[in-house]
Amino acid sequence: MRKQLMKGNEAIVRSAILAGCRAFYGYPITPASEIAEAAALYLPQAGGVFLQAESEVAAINMLYGASSAGVRCMTASSGPGISLMQEGISYMAGAELPCVVADLMRGGPGLGSINAEQSDYNQVVKGGGNGSYHTLVVAPSSAQEMADLTALAFELADRYRNPVFVLADGFIGQMMEPVEFPERAIAPRMPEWAVAGTRETRRNLITSLHLGCDELEAHVQHLEEKYRRAERAEQRAESWRTEDAEIVLVGYGMVGRILKAVTAEARASGLPMGLLRPITLYPFPVTEVKRLAQRARVFVVVEMSNGQMVDDVRLALNGARPVEFVNRMGGNVPSHEDVLGVVRRLAAEMGLAQFTARRAEEEQMAHA
Repeated sequence: MRKQLMKGNEAIVRSAILAGCRAFYGYPITPASEIAEAAALYLPQAGGVFLQAESEVAAINMLYGASSAGVRCMTASSGPGISLMQEGISYMAGAELPCVVADLMRGGPGLGSINAEQSDYNQVVKGGGNGSYHTLVVAPSSAQEMADLTALAFELADRYRNPVFVLADGFIGQMMEPVEFPERAIAPRMPEWAVAGTRETRRNLITSLHLGCDELEAHVQHLEEKYRRAERAEQRAESWRTEDAEIVLVGYGMVGRILKAVTAEARASGLPMGLLRPITLYPFPVTEVKRLAQRARVFVVVEMSNGQMVDDVRLALNGARPVEFVNRMGGNVPSHEDVLGVVRRLAAEMGLAQFTARRAEEEQMAHA
């Protein structure tokens, strides 16, 4: 199938429809507004429903109802709107209802700005609502991944009966790139646990309310077992040029793209560097971090926030390796030069300048 040029925000909607999504409830907000616009255009053509809710609170509770009836459904927003949805997301996690939520991150706190940032990490990855629960989170770094990971998000939502986030900074949603979609679409189907108003589904009960202490404890333990299963099976990350890396850069979304260019330039000058780009933020790719730590001497985490994912990198390493942090905020982007400057400083401190000279000399002799 030929590729089509489009924004990442539009790619989300087209992919969702091909993945069987037939309901979108949302409220427009920059930089996610094109998602609602595309849903309003395409979902009715696919026999689905688009409704602009009166608020983000209403939208997430509409998802609760649609998902209870067995409909694959989604919404999209940005930081302030996601904050308003947190109670409903907690309800859906407690009731084990699948849905997909796209969060196109902008600057915060509060209304902040409409510029791209990565400051929603904690409220999404750590669970911003009440109680003991998780949402699964995927982090695209291109328009193509906006499509691919949206399809995966629906699959994971059904597999674990849980809300799944597509978490992207505003740049990824707004940029236009070629996108290729699968030729086959997934036909919507009714899950056996849904409440559809039929005799067969009358026995089903969808609720997040468990009044007895032992009853609620057993339910949360059931949820925990599900999350442990996801942690074992669903970790995803891109490791690039890490086979002999002594310095590993870590970043997701737009930052991951910048770090790939930094890694390429550093490699060209002989520095043993690599890139780890988390694709799932929950479950976090702990296994890959630990594997890389067997050789790497230092990790450099780069974020467009005050430092949120860096805590998960430190937890994964558990003190085994030092972690450096580079960041910009307010819609500013860590520059290629900023990161490369930190890398060169670390290389000098680690004595890698000598390594670089020695490696260059060895390569020159090998080609002589």
